[in-house]
Amino acid sequence: MKILSVSDVVVPSLYKDFDQNLFSGVDLVLACGDLPPEYLSFILHSLNVPLYYVRGNHDIRYDLKPPMGCTDIHSKIVKFQNIKIMGLGGSRWYNGGMNQYTEVQMNKIISEMRLSIWWNRGVDIVITHSPPRHIHDAEDRCHRGFTSFVRFIDKYKPAYFIHGHIHQHFNCPEERITSVNRTKVINTYGYNIIELNNEKTV
Repeated sequence: MKILSVSDVVVPSLYKDFDQNLFSGVDLVLACGDLPPEYLSFILHSLNVPLYYVRGNHDIRYDLKPPMGCTDIHSKIVKFQNIKIMGLGGSRWYNGGMNQYTEVQMNKIISEMRLSIWWNRGVDIVITHSPPRHIHDAEDRCHRGFTSFVRFIDKYKPAYFIHGHIHQHFNCPEERITSVNRTKVINTYGYNIIELNNEKTV
């Protein structure tokens, strides 16, 4: 399975200068926030595959104009083929705007999902907008990660934890990844492609 993840910035080869050859064989798209709804709709219809997303702190138009055909999975678990995917949108609270959460609020959201996580026997992939605290994050109030995400990784050990929010350019895909025990934490700024084997997310 080939998964395309996107966040934070519109990439010309996925929009105005769409290049089908670069993204052939993609089975699923995961969007980690701060992207125009029109962009997500374009990607979905160009690749003709499901697109699951969470909102970022700048996604203030989604209530009036959600991305057509795409599915918001904030505080939900969805299954695609044999892969269980969970979403947690938003950033740390910094000015009271939309899609911002205090640490207490995010911890409550995760706590309320415990039964669903148990029922699904865990999750394979988590998509978020913000990173975990002290993993790829920054020290300003807006870009600090969530400590509750670190606890989640320690407890549930998803194979992948994919986030956006932190704008950084990479010379190769490996630079995006930090391994935390069995979990690969990936900054998907721009876009990234993950290829899974046919049986599991390893």
